[in-house]
Amino acid sequence: MKAAAISPARAAAFDVIRRVFEHEAYTDRALRTAAAGLADRDRSLARQLAYGTVQRTRTLDYVIETVGRRPVRRLDDPVRAALRLGAFQLVFLDGVPRYAAVNESVELVRRARLERAVPFTNAVLRRIADEGRASVEALPEVTWEEAALRHSYPDWVAETWWRDLGAAGAVALMEAQNEAPPTVVRLVRGEVEGVADPDVPGAWHVDHMDDRMFEEGRVWPQSVGSQLAGLCVGSQAGERVLDLCAAPGGKATMLAGDVVAVEASASRARELEENVARLGATNVQVVCADGRELPVALTGFDRALVDAPCSGLGVLAARPDLRWRSQPLPELQLELLRAAAARVRPGGTVVYSVCTVNRDEAEAVVDASGLEVDLSLAEEWPQFRHLTRPGFLQTLPHVHRTSGFFIARLHIP
Repeated sequence: MKAAAISPARAAAFDVIRRVFEHEAYTDRALRTAAAGLADRDRSLARQLAYGTVQRTRTLDYVIETVGRRPVRRLDDPVRAALRLGAFQLVFLDGVPRYAAVNESVELVRRARLERAVPFTNAVLRRIADEGRASVEALPEVTWEEAALRHSYPDWVAETWWRDLGAAGAVALMEAQNEAPPTVVRLVRGEVEGVADPDVPGAWHVDHMDDRMFEEGRVWPQSVGSQLAGLCVGSQAGERVLDLCAAPGGKATMLAGDVVAVEASASRARELEENVARLGATNVQVVCADGRELPVALTGFDRALVDAPCSGLGVLAARPDLRWRSQPLPELQLELLRAAAARVRPGGTVVYSVCTVNRDEAEAVVDASGLEVDLSLAEEWPQFRHLTRPGFLQTLPHVHRTSGFFIARLHIP
């Protein structure tokens, strides 16, 4: 029997899925390698397949186990990856021919030299083609446990959003974070084809990232929420500004004044230096150091930005694997906020931001710091006013169509 052909996009997506779940690779980096040399159309499809499969893995595993009557953890790695890839197309994508999703997934198993698993893979996918979509649509979402399974999130994430946003808000956020985010850039210089964001100056919605413009430093890929965090610093020429967690440099290169951009990782600090140079931010000095243990000379700043490491629950649409490895970091965040506050002069300000939707890493950290909240921030940006704490800002993917950010501006006594 002649072997079936496998499209370049499906082959690349299969490779990405295996790297993510077998070698803990990041989806975007694995895709960059797997899709190198593909035509634009194939690369776009590979991204859709890989990102969607990684995002929906919990729900897909439920469907596979229901139909196959076998725990997915007991399947061979290539079989599990092929079933997930095929099931994603059959359950969640419209317009994909059934035969392509089934036959090419089966062929992926065959090419992995697992001929004995071919009949099982074929049978399971054919049943999913008949029953899979209806079985997922029938899943309830009355409780956070049910919603976590239907929309494919870890239990703790669903429980956190249920607590912070209520049932309706949590489900809406889950749905939004399973959709492709808009492509937004910050215009550094020149012009760009796209639509200017109506709320955040400098943010442009574009059809795709122009690689040449990026390499030339004319645009920087950055969500509206992220750009908002940088603008909230409000630094001016002549001021000294500290960016405590600066890599890869999107916010640091937005800031006016004399900027010290700190990054703890040596490799990320080098990347930060490259990006600073690319964007022509001659006012930015890069320092490789732990933000909690800065050189003594780095003090007396007028303003600081602490865009702290976090669980990343506001950027799950762009980082599909993050939901499976994410964890809250409130202790580290509080340490960094206090470290920055200690280096800002009396009367100065610190902006604290995190790209998450989790009050334990947001409002609770600010409250624990004991610093005075600058209530005027919400007056400057009323469209992003926090739902329950009006002195703060919060962007929400299901409300604002951007990444989820929490932003607070704090006074130093």
